[in-house]
Amino acid sequence: MKPLILIVEDESALVTMLRYNLERDGYRIVEARDGEEALMVVREERPDLVLLDWMLPLMSGLEVCRQLRRRTETRDVPIIILTARGEELDKVRGLDAGADDYITKPFSPTELMARIRAVMRRSAPSLTNEALTFEDLFMDLVAHRVRRGERDVHLGPTEFRLLRHLMQYPGRVFSREQLLDAVWGRDVYVEPRTVDVHIRRLRKALNGHSEPDLIRTVRSAGYAIDRPAF
Repeated sequence: MKPLILIVEDESALVTMLRYNLERDGYRIVEARDGEEALMVVREERPDLVLLDWMLPLMSGLEVCRQLRRRTETRDVPIIILTARGEELDKVRGLDAGADDYITKPFSPTELMARIRAVMRRSAPSLTNEALTFEDLFMDLVAHRVRRGERDVHLGPTEFRLLRHLMQYPGRVFSREQLLDAVWGRDVYVEPRTVDVHIRRLRKALNGHSEPDLIRTVRSAGYAIDRPAF
């Protein structure tokens, strides 16, 4: 099923533009025109992502964001705040309230769609299938378990997220910087070489019984999960 995005915005022209671009990219849309309606819609629809205007009637977008983060059933729903407030302090307030990203008006549809894709890639596991498979590797995203053939593979949280991202795009080579954005997030500073450390740990766990190495290293480019070369 296509991901569902809730647009919380009281400007009709902007809602029309957002709906057009989102539906063109394959998303389903629901709308709310004020903060109280947004909370009601979220209870009924459980969106995969919320586009949330800061300045709303009845309740500010910031307060909506805080309430969504306080609720167990919505604390992991990705939220992108849309606002005309472009000061750094305002951005910090939005992120501190629990937003995953912050876009200042006016913005281009191209930038918005790129931000949405980036946030949804990082939001796991609700936006992916319940399981991933590649060769003899099986990843259960609900039970948080990995098997290779008949044996269990025990991974730390970072290695699990790293493997999940690679398995979502088999054969595709990701640079260290791309993996940092996808697995650690853009707001966390981590040395690029840290990726190498976790790749080594992942390889050790996956290849512990002399199975073929499914992780391909591409010199000066990055890493991919791929069929082993014989």
